[in-house]
Amino acid sequence: MLTLKMQGLLWVLVLIITFISVEKNTYKALYKTPARQIGVLACALVFAMLWQIKAGILSGLDLHILGVTAATLILGWRLAILSSLLASALLAAFANIDLNLLPMQILFGAFIPTLLSYLGFIMSYQYLPRHFFVYIFVCSFILAGFIACLKISLGALFYLLIGQYNWQELADNYVYLSAIIWFPEAMLNGMAITLLITYRPHWVKTFYDKDYLDS
Repeated sequence: MLTLKMQGLLWVLVLIITFISVEKNTYKALYKTPARQIGVLACALVFAMLWQIKAGILSGLDLHILGVTAATLILGWRLAILSSLLASALLAAFANIDLNLLPMQILFGAFIPTLLSYLGFIMSYQYLPRHFFVYIFVCSFILAGFIACLKISLGALFYLLIGQYNWQELADNYVYLSAIIWFPEAMLNGMAITLLITYRPHWVKTFYDKDYLDS
């Protein structure tokens, strides 16, 4: 159980990232584009379905598919943040998330993976060949698996630092599970992006036809 002080600190970080993600032009375009609104709501519903199917041994350290990398590539990081907030609110409303753990789940399970997914995309776009298969395998498949493992590591490190669990408990009951979760995470995100850029490339905000197809 997180202390009130720790919950407050996490909520402050959540609010800061939320505030930074709010950008006038993005939300103005969202307001004027029904298709984008449907995309945000659809991603939120997918998040809610994925996140409620979870397993775990230690309290606060649940294992589930994130789906964040694909959503970030589809919507961009700002709207992916919005979708994750809507999904978290929906799960909280139906008591599928412990309110004491809600800020941690939002921060470690949604916001940080979203930001890292977008950073990974930017780095790939800048330093790797801009090719169709690079986008699929690096930006979605490999990056999603890496983000899943990193989310587990960060969650374990957080609980280790606050002294709720010792390293042996975390290693035996949580960290080693990254060897199991990375592949389904990578596969789900990779398949989603592959299908979308094949049949509906205009739905994927970060997929630039001229760069990834003409090359």
